[in-house]
Amino acid sequence: MLRLFSLHNGVIRELPGDEEQLNGQLADSNWIDMCDPEEAEHSLLESLLRTDLPESEDVEEIEFSARFFVDQAGLHVHSLFMYQEEGRHSTASVAFILQDKRLITIRDEKLPDFRLFRLRARRGHILCRDPAELLVTILEHKVENHADWLEDIHHELEEVSHTVLEVEDSDLEDAISELARLEDSNGKIRLCLMDTQRGISFLLRHLRDKPDQVETLREIMRDIEGLMSHTTFLFDKINFLMASTQGFINIKQNQIIKIFSIAAVVFLPPTLVASVYGMNFAHMPELQWLLGYPWALGLMVVAGIAPYLFFKHKGWL
Repeated sequence: MLRLFSLHNGVIRELPGDEEQLNGQLADSNWIDMCDPEEAEHSLLESLLRTDLPESEDVEEIEFSARFFVDQAGLHVHSLFMYQEEGRHSTASVAFILQDKRLITIRDEKLPDFRLFRLRARRGHILCRDPAELLVTILEHKVENHADWLEDIHHELEEVSHTVLEVEDSDLEDAISELARLEDSNGKIRLCLMDTQRGISFLLRHLRDKPDQVETLREIMRDIEGLMSHTTFLFDKINFLMASTQGFINIKQNQIIKIFSIAAVVFLPPTLVASVYGMNFAHMPELQWLLGYPWALGLMVVAGIAPYLFFKHKGWL
């Protein structure tokens, strides 16, 4: 899918997708957003740029030289973005190609950052004078959205903390699953922030002739450093809650094992008495007693009660 935008007096306007005028609109567009493109769209854009566009495998590479470089097509920045899939966070790389009069974005996933950015642009909340400012603004909104996600993780972590530390008879196995999910999301946000940090360092070296964008990039860098510290705090809290939850599970398991152990000890003396009187020896004086059977039963009861009272006295029960 191709979305075409123009910049007019700082305002971002989306151009209508008219197939008959597509070639002319492509030439006049200041921002070309290509999401999961078809082969025809891919070829059309390559013919316009007169260069090969990066493939999905190239965009996903993690080497610095493969993610941030300059060639005849323009300045390339490949940046990781977050999105949700089946209730869990995932990451996808977006290829940015910055030219003098045009910004091209190529991605395979429908990302919420871009959807929210277009919504704000339609409402006139975003002003951009040139493609370079547009690129910086997208990265700025990306970091803001990641900050919102970190806030959501923090709130969810507070709920799990309350469940684990304060609610009696809580489902600790569900708490561990929730903590694992939050740890995964926090890790992916940190990965995106680190990748954005590298991209901004690259842009600071190549946009020196644009002081306004350089200052904005430095502000974004400071925001990222603060968010990175927050992700570290969340990692520490998740690890603490994970250790606490596992500790509570071990305590419950130990209590169950303790009950079985005490029960085994309590029933051991009566079992011994029953074993003695179950021997098939010819000469056992108690066999001839009139009250031998009640005597054996009483002895087993006393043998069982005595260890129980001893454990109770020691405070082991």
